[in-house]
Amino acid sequence: AQEPADSADAQLCLTSYQAELATRFDSGFDPAKGNSLTVEEMTPPAGYFLLARLDGRPVGCGALKRLGPSEGEAKRVWAAPEARGLGVASRIMDALEQLARDVGFTTLKLDTNRTLVEAQAMYRKRGYREIEPYNDNPYANHWFEKTL
Repeated sequence: AQEPADSADAQLCLTSYQAELATRFDSGFDPAKGNSLTVEEMTPPAGYFLLARLDGRPVGCGALKRLGPSEGEAKRVWAAPEARGLGVASRIMDALEQLARDVGFTTLKLDTNRTLVEAQAMYRKRGYREIEPYNDNPYANHWFEKTL
């Protein structure tokens, strides 16, 4: 469900996401060095933040950032380790894609790091195709796009 990006549960998920990336990326992860994603950029109409819960506990998140009038970007898609294998990330992507359609986006883009092979597999399975870089995210090695 949509939730304010500055809520305690949203911040818990975003902090957990960043901590995991810091251990998985070869060079660590510093959100200040990556592409911008502020609370304001995850607040309508600039963007949206979704939170997944399991038995009331926050176990995943995803954000939708407006890139242009008909183009959005999926960001911060993450599922907690204890919720993996339950389809949480896929459900987050379902909700992000539907929300993107609802707000008039016809194209959804995203980027990801080479170490996140599970994410790459999920994006390809969902019909995303690899494209040339559309941003200068220093942590991105792969860029994807899907026509909605």
